[in-house]
Amino acid sequence: MTGISDQELWRRANEGETEAFGVLFDRHAKAIYNFLFRRTTNWSEAEDLTSAVFLQAWRRRAEVVLDRESALPWLLRTADYTVRNEWRSKQRYRRALPSFQLLVNDQPDHADDVSARLDDQREAKELRRALRRLPRHQREVVELCIWAGLDQQAAAIALDVPIGTVKSRLSRARRHLRDIGGAPSLTPEDPREIVP
Repeated sequence: MTGISDQELWRRANEGETEAFGVLFDRHAKAIYNFLFRRTTNWSEAEDLTSAVFLQAWRRRAEVVLDRESALPWLLRTADYTVRNEWRSKQRYRRALPSFQLLVNDQPDHADDVSARLDDQREAKELRRALRRLPRHQREVVELCIWAGLDQQAAAIALDVPIGTVKSRLSRARRHLRDIGGAPSLTPEDPREIVP
């Protein structure tokens, strides 16, 4: 099934062929995970959200029609919505805590003790801080084109904007990061791929 397009795999998955959906997962899970890790800077949260994205894809497979050969733009848009919903839920939870006067004892994940992961997380946080200095619309384009590796046309589809808008936002983002100075490299040659 490796030579079959995402559109065909999606159609087969819609007809109940779970193996086809498994191939889609194998093709795109790493890209979705990396995208979510860069947004959350947390390994376990990125893993959970990746699962949520593919669960959503499985549930909505009958109603979604892919307009490109690749499912990645749709999956990245779903990942973006999923992480935003997660952040909103956490904000509501934090606001509700004082009214219930609950004490929350956050326990660090044991995986955070692994030095390689800590280094990756620190680096991801540094990158995230640099990106936070950009306007949201520029940050989204950097995340999709540079980090997730989408071409500009696919990013335009994922963001539901014209391709010219993607090009100008990406150009402005790069200029802005150069002007800030000290920002880490954000070039396609240096995608900072994260492997769990």
